[in-house]
Amino acid sequence: MSSEPAPYEPKNILITGAAGFIASHVTTRLINNYPGYKIVALDKLDYCSNIKNLHPCRASGNFKFVKGDIACADLVNHLLIAEDIDTIMHFAAQTHVDNSFGNSLEFTYNNIYGTNVLLEACKVTQQIKRFIHVSTDEVYGETELESVIGNHEASQLLPTNPYSATKAGAEMLVMAYHRSSCLPTITTRGNNVYGPNQYPEKLIPKFILLAMKGEKLPIHGNGSNVRSYLYCEDVAEAFDVILHKGVIGHVYNIGTQKERRVLDVAEDICKLFGLDPEEVIDFVQDRPFNDQRYFLDDQKLKKLGWEERTPWEEGLKKTIDWYTKKPDWWGDVSAALHPHPHISVVNHSNDNEWSFKYGYTRFSRAYSELSGSSRLKFLIYGNTGWIGGLLGKLCNEERIPFEYGRGRLEDRKSLLEDIRRVRPTHVFNAAGVTGRPNVDWCESHKVETIRTNVIGTLTLADICKEEGLLMMNFATGCIYEYDKEHPQGSGIGFKEEDKPNFIGSFYSKTKAMVEELLEEYENVCILRVRMPISSDLSNPRNFITKITRYNKVVNIPNSMTVLDELLPISIEMAKRNLTGMWNFTNPGVISHNEVLEMYRDHIDPQFKWENFDIEEQAKVIVAPRSNNEMDASKLKKEFPGLLSIKDSIIKYVFEPNKRT
Repeated sequence: MSSEPAPYEPKNILITGAAGFIASHVTTRLINNYPGYKIVALDKLDYCSNIKNLHPCRASGNFKFVKGDIACADLVNHLLIAEDIDTIMHFAAQTHVDNSFGNSLEFTYNNIYGTNVLLEACKVTQQIKRFIHVSTDEVYGETELESVIGNHEASQLLPTNPYSATKAGAEMLVMAYHRSSCLPTITTRGNNVYGPNQYPEKLIPKFILLAMKGEKLPIHGNGSNVRSYLYCEDVAEAFDVILHKGVIGHVYNIGTQKERRVLDVAEDICKLFGLDPEEVIDFVQDRPFNDQRYFLDDQKLKKLGWEERTPWEEGLKKTIDWYTKKPDWWGDVSAALHPHPHISVVNHSNDNEWSFKYGYTRFSRAYSELSGSSRLKFLIYGNTGWIGGLLGKLCNEERIPFEYGRGRLEDRKSLLEDIRRVRPTHVFNAAGVTGRPNVDWCESHKVETIRTNVIGTLTLADICKEEGLLMMNFATGCIYEYDKEHPQGSGIGFKEEDKPNFIGSFYSKTKAMVEELLEEYENVCILRVRMPISSDLSNPRNFITKITRYNKVVNIPNSMTVLDELLPISIEMAKRNLTGMWNFTNPGVISHNEVLEMYRDHIDPQFKWENFDIEEQAKVIVAPRSNNEMDASKLKKEFPGLLSIKDSIIKYVFEPNKRT
């Protein structure tokens, strides 16, 4: 019989950044719960650290505090050897996003270089048995508001600000040292944390102290940004569990499924202080980029035995009680209570000093602003989706200025704010609910599907019409199925003007419904995508990738879209200000077996598959699937060089991936 491995038992632990907020709670917990562990606390006592945070630990004979910087290699090496360190818990970092926009080099130095120093010391001394690297949920980037599934530990890292970028960079170093030097690393990525000891540059303590002073509570933007909050003691317990039960080489999310808007947090604090939110809350200028949402899959850590224990209301009351009793814990924090740090980029009399401190001059800024296309600017919705992400990459390659939308499609006010902030020439809508992992999800989430696919799309189209903007809308061709007028194998495809005839899935119903309504908007270009394919054969959304992983596949000819060829065409269509309905597929059809034969011939000579018919397929899916041929002659006429589906797949997918 198999048994779980015995919990890891450290002897001598080095905790970096120990006088900071989270690390001080972890240090205190370990001292109290494991009196046999020796704890060495290393901290340079930066502005957001406080030696008083560690007062509960100082009575322990197994606690030692060292004031020093992790970037000092000599000090780090000395401590590892002199203190016989076998475990490192690496919390030390610059963490405030607002500061990272104005002083990104300091974040790079502390978060990346400092981590590198620690890793190199571990490599040299060869005595570390466990290295826990503390990262952040922000490395995943923004989560779609419509998503009901959080980022799991294997999700792609897509940081959007200098802080999260440096944390992602540090993670890459940790991964590299684990693989190349066999360092026993574990990485954590956590949601927002709140509670006693936190420096008031962060949202909750800032609002508490301002409420205590009777001052306004400043909210970036419109307060719709969504965050998840964990109480500090619960997080300390999570690190306790990961330290003892975590698996080397693994990543663990420390998160909660309970989310709150920033506005909700402010209103809850107002309520506990007896304040009127309408009088106290002050909406201020947003950050240069403010992720709308971070959402984590927390199941992996729960399987180790951890769970969130402190309800939001209880944790918030505890936090308010602490700050009320200890208002002077941090001394004069008036500068931290401003909405965000302000650094002028105009009124510097000494450009040499500016260049030295911040790495660039007015000339370089002016050059970057003037480079690229001066006539186009795109606003793209669906940044965390497949097509939306590829559009952003194409814009970068073509040097077309663009920004991703922050608003929710069904929230008219937030969309208007996006348009007035970005001032685009064109809007691309690649957002929508397709289901996870497939359209079957929509059958049991009909309201969510309607909200995004119908209401959201129409709201965006209507706003674009009012603002005089052309909207490029990525739709679907999965609204047709072969019939008597368009029989399978006949070569007669559905044209743009043909009425949808497939109602087998709720997803397709919503897409057909919104299409009919969108046709009333002359400012909209509707692009019907089908069974999208790309050269990235590792992407699970790629039709080729999907069917190579199925146990059995049907064998039906279908129209399909090769994104590598057609997405650049969508940008060209925007430049030409084309509108109306377009079958956005390569000409012709290709069957499942033909695709898999190409895969076998170009990628894996040993690949085999089995077929089954539609009746058998129906037994393993919830909603029927659309199969059809679409007439792409309109698109071919506009772009004569458009390849047939078979030629396009070979050129853009299989030839670049061919294994010799």
